[in-house]
Amino acid sequence: MNKKALLVVDVQTALVLEKPFAVEEVISNIKSLLKICRENDVEIIYVRHNGEVGTELEPNTDGWSIYNEIKPIGNEKIINKNFNSAFRETELKEYLDKKGIKELILTGMQTEYCIDATCKVAFEYGFKVIIPQMTNTTFNNEYMSAEFLYKYYNFNIFDRRFATVESIEDTIERLTNL
Repeated sequence: MNKKALLVVDVQTALVLEKPFAVEEVISNIKSLLKICRENDVEIIYVRHNGEVGTELEPNTDGWSIYNEIKPIGNEKIINKNFNSAFRETELKEYLDKKGIKELILTGMQTEYCIDATCKVAFEYGFKVIIPQMTNTTFNNEYMSAEFLYKYYNFNIFDRRFATVESIEDTIERLTNL
């Protein structure tokens, strides 16, 4: 059986307060996954983006902090990153290998940036990637709505190519039937 980990990527205060697409539902779903993972001793890893000085994600500012409703407890791992991929120039790959983790449940922000990069790199490293529906989100941009971006990436890019996109209920069942 594959050892699993929940990755919570860039769910940081400044980003959540900007109200991305369906943020309340996404936070609620991530909270549900955190609860199930904690109850079933599934590794939880938070990834936090370091922004430039003077930006909303400048390290050690309120905006940079992991959003309070889903913050780590105890010794849950936090990995800081400087690039879209949670793997680039971080200890994530080594940490996962050391723990024997082969399956990643990927959640967080932003769908078309850090979730996309992390998903594809994880796939290239041979991890099984699971993306529960409505556990990642993003913002509108000048070309597309956030809802369109979410649907396009999750159902046309990630699913059946780089990951399995499944219902939150299926992911919860996956986590409780270890």
